[in-house]
Amino acid sequence: MSTYALKVEPEHDRERLDVYLTQALPDIPSRSFVQKLLEAGAVSVNKEKVKAHYKVHVGDNINVDVAQELLDPHPILSEKIPLDIFYEDEFLLVINKPAGMLVHPAQGIYSGTLVNALLFHCRQLSDFNMALRPGIVHRLDKETSGLMIAVKDNQTHAQLARQFQKHKVKKQYVALVDGEVEFDEGIIDAPLGRHSIHHDLRDVQYDDAAKEAVTLYRVIKRHKGVTLIALFPKTGRTHQLRVHMNHIHHPILGDAKYGRKGSFSRLALHAQAIGFEHPHWKCFLEFSCRPPKEFLQKVGL
Repeated sequence: MSTYALKVEPEHDRERLDVYLTQALPDIPSRSFVQKLLEAGAVSVNKEKVKAHYKVHVGDNINVDVAQELLDPHPILSEKIPLDIFYEDEFLLVINKPAGMLVHPAQGIYSGTLVNALLFHCRQLSDFNMALRPGIVHRLDKETSGLMIAVKDNQTHAQLARQFQKHKVKKQYVALVDGEVEFDEGIIDAPLGRHSIHHDLRDVQYDDAAKEAVTLYRVIKRHKGVTLIALFPKTGRTHQLRVHMNHIHHPILGDAKYGRKGSFSRLALHAQAIGFEHPHWKCFLEFSCRPPKEFLQKVGL
């Protein structure tokens, strides 16, 4: 990871942020690369996330975190890894990702990921997200299983990305949580921000830096101190479901970050359904799959 701390000098006052960074950062290859860093949330101005068109001011403190593999990308090879493909056309795929599989290479791991498998299966993938994330328009955590969309071209990628940004993609998860949830259904409206100590984690916060996060839930079955529950995120924050369930004192089983790792054989979270407007055909597509059998067995189904 390369970290840059910059302070805007008078000669750069009122420049667009992306223009300023292209000049100020020695290792940055292009303005489009800077824009992708901004989209990825790697840039903050006075500890706030801003858009590429933000005009910098004298004295602004700008921090940039650039993963080293983005500056010196490792070649990502195709691998013959089986894929559980629910749907495929010339523009996109819907895949049932297994638990334990990384979506894309990161932190020195360059094989065994969903991207490696996609590169073998597809002749072409979008490169909107740079070399390490071809075809990836959204992500699931490594230990989360379930349905994901992968895309084959940049036009499809851009149009689907807008649907995610505008919260137009319909998502449903199923989880096993600790304890028997009292109400049959409810809503968790609790904004999220970075944990004050562990910056790779998220926490419920109520300061100006926190982002809106809303989750609806519906109980499927309670059984012997656990609950099988359907979760409907209305926003798409990092670790949202995991943090929200822990916030209401029902952490997801097997969650080493926000609950108790040994409480289940894996993180008991599964992306069960996803729905979206096809970017080219303009019809609404929705896909769903059964919960993992180990989830159902835990509650006697």
